[in-house]
Amino acid sequence: MLSYIVWSPKPYIVDLGFTELRWYGLLFALGFIISQQVMFYIFKKEGKPERQVEVLTLYMVIATIIGARLGHVLFYEPDKYFGDFWSHPFDFLKVWEGGLASHGGAIGILVALYLFSRKYKDISYLWIVDRIVIVVAITGALIRTGNFINSEIIGLPTDKAIGIVFGRDVETRVAYQTSAITDVKIKKVSENEFPTELEAEGLQPIILNVSYDSKNGMEAIQRYTEEKLLNVLGSEKIKQFALFNQNTTIQYETNPGVITARIFGLGIPRHAAQLYEAFSCVLLFLLLFYLWNKSRSGLADGRLFGIFLIVCFGLRFFYEFIKENQVAFEDNIALNMGQWLSIPLVLAGVYLVFKSIRAEKRI
Repeated sequence: MLSYIVWSPKPYIVDLGFTELRWYGLLFALGFIISQQVMFYIFKKEGKPERQVEVLTLYMVIATIIGARLGHVLFYEPDKYFGDFWSHPFDFLKVWEGGLASHGGAIGILVALYLFSRKYKDISYLWIVDRIVIVVAITGALIRTGNFINSEIIGLPTDKAIGIVFGRDVETRVAYQTSAITDVKIKKVSENEFPTELEAEGLQPIILNVSYDSKNGMEAIQRYTEEKLLNVLGSEKIKQFALFNQNTTIQYETNPGVITARIFGLGIPRHAAQLYEAFSCVLLFLLLFYLWNKSRSGLADGRLFGIFLIVCFGLRFFYEFIKENQVAFEDNIALNMGQWLSIPLVLAGVYLVFKSIRAEKRI
């Protein structure tokens, strides 16, 4: 019962004061660095000029960011960004506010590769697409790992042993309530301090440690915690991740300069959908690289691209069933936006694979 994981790492590696070096940004960049090295290897093995890889990398970085951002804006939140467009005409460019869609990124990459193949006449469109999807898979794995560290694109609740309690949103919302709070951390409850009232099937006992500056005094801290903070913990946003009863057990600890309220609650284990997708992308990378390395120039055009579309977006379609919807309107439709966008891509993949098989038979 107590083997569950409470996941709430800091989203940044180091705080530089004027900015933060974030895990997501590092993994995003690492994806392109690894991809570039793999493409150098592929171009060298197939006798293509390696200098073209540098240009290709630039195309991919720009296309991925612009495509993924526009994909999110157009597919998921068009009303937010275009409903009153002229009041804030450049809001859709604010990538730092969050909101990148993999389907938009895929479209952006395909457009960029078309332009790349027009620039270099010795490289056909399907030839470069077949090779680029190999590295897109490993980049996707790193990006999904970044999503996991950020506790975003979370899965639905589960009573399975693989469930993870995501604590970051709870900690962040509590920390912003008052400047008197100096630190907030969710932790697992140990066996010897497990309150019987926390027993609930499918939920996991947790402690929310809220540290206050002791200058505020014990009486004021107790009053704030029990009269105001518990109401915050009962909000719908918090209830997505943890449940705190208004009569829950609260313990207070006093240390030099700090008074900590230890609030007992129940964490909601969820599917680590980001890791499922990341692991799938790693396997897809290995499969595509193996198929390329086995046949190389003997591969029928479109074969690797077709396999990528079928596996990547086919799995994406099914993973969406265990993920929370990203925007509210998806709650009212049979399939969410990610699933609707995946269907035509899977069908395109099936077409490309069959077309490549027929081409091989003619040879």
